[in-house]
Amino acid sequence: MHPEPRLSLETPLPPGRMITSDEGDGDVQPLWLSDRPATAGLWAQIHAEHTRSGLWPLLLDALDPDDDEFRPWGSGELMPERMTSPASHDPAGLLEEWWATYTAVDEDDDMLSAKRRLAVTAPFGQDWPGIAPARSGATDPDEPAAEYAQVFLTDRPQSRLGLVAAATGAEALAVAGWCGPLNYDNDTAKFSAVIRDWEHRFGARVIAAGFSTLHLSIAAPPMNEDDALLVAAEHFAICPDNIWQGGRPYTLTGYTERIIGAHGWDFWWD
Repeated sequence: MHPEPRLSLETPLPPGRMITSDEGDGDVQPLWLSDRPATAGLWAQIHAEHTRSGLWPLLLDALDPDDDEFRPWGSGELMPERMTSPASHDPAGLLEEWWATYTAVDEDDDMLSAKRRLAVTAPFGQDWPGIAPARSGATDPDEPAAEYAQVFLTDRPQSRLGLVAAATGAEALAVAGWCGPLNYDNDTAKFSAVIRDWEHRFGARVIAAGFSTLHLSIAAPPMNEDDALLVAAEHFAICPDNIWQGGRPYTLTGYTERIIGAHGWDFWWD
């Protein structure tokens, strides 16, 4: 990444700095971070220049917004050197593998009985249903992306602007070395592979990320229960905490109701 992103952009940038990986001891500077919160409309302006600049904008939230370190971004808790390439992973295969792992029943070491564990992912139980069909929508993905970015910034006004040299938002997560799903897998490129597939199937755009959170805009969400149930299964596979620790009743079917027609998908890994 060019050490001075201002040279690649027509949009004026606020003061900021390049972040060195591995808490300052790494070999690369994968991210430019603003020194202060992002302003309204800034994400959309920079995103509109992406084709020319090659810089993907991210709204970045911190583990503790009152901490001057602004972890993990300001502290450099980023590990791009450890990430593989998203292109080297099969998204459908990853989802099926994760599904098998998180629906497995271990009666010797499980807070839930086998019956209750399988009820979480009913009507599928342990059977992987396959990926959801692609949704074709007339909406330009950039329009809901800009709208979602504004909503996110309104909800989290402390968020700063990050810039990553990447072809897509999905790839930006791996290039930056973001470690949000670390407790599940330390190779963010695997998650990026799935999100990149969502970019094609649902018009997803990566808008924001936090210490262990991720926020996507969705141009073409599932609009009926059957399609949404398949999407919910994918969400469980990539981020089971969305169901295990999300809103009641903590089941796939309950989660399904919340994503029908939703133009934003949010994820949190415990």
